[in-house]
Amino acid sequence: MKIGFIGLGNMATAIIGGLLREGTVLADGTAVTAADLIGSAKTEATRQAKAMQFGIAVTADNREVAAAADVLVVAVKPQFFPEVIAEIRGAVNENTLVISIAAGLTLERIAALFGRDENTMRLIRCMPNTPALVNAGCTAVCPGTGATEDDEVLCLALMESFGHAIVIPERLMDAASAVAGSSPAFAFMFIEALADGAVGAGMPRAQAYEFAAAAVAGSAQLVLETGRHPGDLKDMVCSPGGTTIEGVKALEQRAFRAAAMEAVGVCVAKARAL
Repeated sequence: MKIGFIGLGNMATAIIGGLLREGTVLADGTAVTAADLIGSAKTEATRQAKAMQFGIAVTADNREVAAAADVLVVAVKPQFFPEVIAEIRGAVNENTLVISIAAGLTLERIAALFGRDENTMRLIRCMPNTPALVNAGCTAVCPGTGATEDDEVLCLALMESFGHAIVIPERLMDAASAVAGSSPAFAFMFIEALADGAVGAGMPRAQAYEFAAAAVAGSAQLVLETGRHPGDLKDMVCSPGGTTIEGVKALEQRAFRAAAMEAVGVCVAKARAL
């Protein structure tokens, strides 16, 4: 099976790295190798960098990738989708499984760009996030009605090679894009702010970033592994009359949770407007 990537940016890099690092096994029992992968990118520098990093075949010709691929991952930004699809749609075989990782573009719209029927095209929308670069991604997966059960299984195998993958209905894709795709930026801001607070208390900056990042990562892991409500876990840390509850009070006074909810809301609104 040949897996093609149009666009070799961060998300394509995460997927390729996960596939090769994990030796992802496909339904026929074979493991994905560099020889199974081909990718295209606009710049020679990007192409050569990915060829050296992963040992995959690269080209400047998007149509070459589209024609060669049994599974085609379209990994370009939403604003470039129309021109890229217009370029490759004549080269995409009707049996090719197409995987989109563009925020905001519906299955119906993507199929229309290909000049195909959403109900018959083998098409799946995915929304990975940047922690995929370190094998800790969270990807929303939405199979189109024309995708088969085997297509869904294959897509999940690809996406789980670099973290979690969760199947959801399309009506939730914009919410998933915000709560998983955009939120790492919010988490990085939170880590930076925690570290700044520690620096203000006299801690060296490098050490402050290490403490803050490790604490946030560990807290997320605790939620995932215990399955307990985040509020319960928060209460575990807040001793009566202790230091933590004072910090919680300060955050609540400044509408910490309301600000986070609003950030997700505006991200959803922007995704729906794309």
